[in-house]
Amino acid sequence: MERQDMKEEHPRDPHVTRRGFMSGAAGLAAASVVAAPAGAQAPAREAPDLAQAVQAGRLPPLAQRLPQNPLVVTPVERVGTYGGTIRRGLRGSADHNGILRMVGNQGLTRWNLEFTDVLPNVAERWEVSQDSSEYTFYLRPGMKWSDGQPFGADDIVFTFEDVLANSEVYRSPPAIFVIAGRLPTVTKVNDSTVRFKFAGPYGMLLQQLATPLGQHPTLFAKHYASRFLTKYNAAGLPELMRAAGVQTVGDLFRAKCGDIEIPARWGNPEKPTLDPWVVADPYVGGATRVTMRRNPYFWQVDTEGKQLPYIDGINFSIAQDVESLMLDVISGRMDIQERHIDTLQNKPTVAQNAQRGNYRLFETVNANSQQVVVYLNQTHKDATMRAIFQNKEFREALSVAINRQEIIEIVYLGQSEPWQIGPRPTHPWYHERLSRQNTEFNPAKANQILDRLGYNRRNAQRIRLRPDGQPLFFAVDVIPTLYPDQVDVLELLKRHWAEVGVDVKVNTIERALFFTRTDSYDHDAMVWPGPGGLEPITAAWDAICYHPQGSRYAIAWALWYATNGREGQEPPESHKRRTRLYDQALATSDVRVQGELMKQAFDLAAESFDVFGICLAPNLFGIASNRLRNVPARMPNAWSWPNPGPSLPQQYFFTS
Repeated sequence: MERQDMKEEHPRDPHVTRRGFMSGAAGLAAASVVAAPAGAQAPAREAPDLAQAVQAGRLPPLAQRLPQNPLVVTPVERVGTYGGTIRRGLRGSADHNGILRMVGNQGLTRWNLEFTDVLPNVAERWEVSQDSSEYTFYLRPGMKWSDGQPFGADDIVFTFEDVLANSEVYRSPPAIFVIAGRLPTVTKVNDSTVRFKFAGPYGMLLQQLATPLGQHPTLFAKHYASRFLTKYNAAGLPELMRAAGVQTVGDLFRAKCGDIEIPARWGNPEKPTLDPWVVADPYVGGATRVTMRRNPYFWQVDTEGKQLPYIDGINFSIAQDVESLMLDVISGRMDIQERHIDTLQNKPTVAQNAQRGNYRLFETVNANSQQVVVYLNQTHKDATMRAIFQNKEFREALSVAINRQEIIEIVYLGQSEPWQIGPRPTHPWYHERLSRQNTEFNPAKANQILDRLGYNRRNAQRIRLRPDGQPLFFAVDVIPTLYPDQVDVLELLKRHWAEVGVDVKVNTIERALFFTRTDSYDHDAMVWPGPGGLEPITAAWDAICYHPQGSRYAIAWALWYATNGREGQEPPESHKRRTRLYDQALATSDVRVQGELMKQAFDLAAESFDVFGICLAPNLFGIASNRLRNVPARMPNAWSWPNPGPSLPQQYFFTS
């Protein structure tokens, strides 16, 4: 998975949001989806190439290709016109998620543009049981795969029973669908209705279905994929495996049907999909480009009944390095690009060449909260260091000794503001104290605190001494190849802390050793970007100690939580209370209750002040050709909101 690697029934509220619950029964009233007008199929129109295919008898009429209730999309600017090919870049031979982010957004649900509401998508509505363990999804009757075959409940039941639960294909089922150790029981109610029954409450299912990893239910067409499974084609599999050059059924299935995050998803033009474009030139070894063409059975229309997508196709050119992508961008050979080029260091060059390249910049809102979080190891194996780091006042002293504004100006080109952790300022769950306390630059206060804590003696180098006479010293681990900006930040922190008598070593190490030291809590301290800016419940491990890899300030406490006390170390009561609140938030499907519970957890986290940061993770950018319209001026930048896909590129269009 890429790094960056909310519901009680309420029939009056139109959509699931972090402020209110979306009942499936009212889902069609969502903000960016309008109900199809009576008789909408009659005036519906299609691209000229498809109209010609219908006239020649190669395609059925549009009314037979669309579902009874197509998803109606309100364009960002205006209704578009048909034609043109989008040019976009990939990097090297393993950039398959660059295709997913542009094309693969066809889950049962989807995110809105603001990354706050879950909207209908493949499912036009749903119902949720009172305990959030049972979900009934109503699909779009008459919907079809890209080869014209019907899509419906049989495909989803097949995916769960014959693919995800199949040990020949998956060693273990995808964790996103596992509750209490089991996949849900998925039952066909009728051709366009399917019911999921989980072993326990799953309050976050609708949100998870809107993410890339939640798209398995709409990924595999039974009529095509079943031929690659023993249950359906035992006699034919040996020959199929020989022809494909693979040794196992699992390898054959993945080669022919793909999976969410592997290149083979885009390597087989024969595989039916629900995407707006289908593969023409596949993503295979040695390819210099991947091309896609319009899906004639795509199931969305605009507000005038015109079938989407407007764009005829996509051409993904494959570059071997970022420099090549940058040259293509500034010379006007890309129509939309943000992936790989969107660093603060590149932004001035991209902006200066906008007129030359005939493009404009759009903003991408960082899903992270914090650019650099400092994690002092509160479960340190050395008792003295553990006591130092567990002292809240010590952490406060280090925080106020940091000149954050200097760091922002020097390292981040002034493109941020002092920040701790917590949801971003624009998020409905923004928490003032969690985000902004102890961000003032106040070395006098830091000195006072450190004196009061007993570190009032210094050696000849003006470094404070611990009560045992040892210098007040620790090392901070960082991965320079992954986050070079963090090395620059630490060099400034080293100077800031030396001025108040604390000595640190900037410990640059390679990635594998970094994680080995962290996972076994052998580190003194380390730095990492802070999550949870736009995903404050699914990525809350800086505030709530539940993630045995993410909660780096107390891995042993997180391990205790994750193993129900069988491993790790028992945490203080504040952490126990936070994880109990977190469990309650995950179990409910009422996002208003979720918000209340997370507010209580954030209050406790703010009081505890376990970690501290430098600055709000800066927003980044992308470019769009001045001819390419309906591209939002602002969109989230996240793996769970795989930009630009949720902005619906199928409604982009070219002007002349």
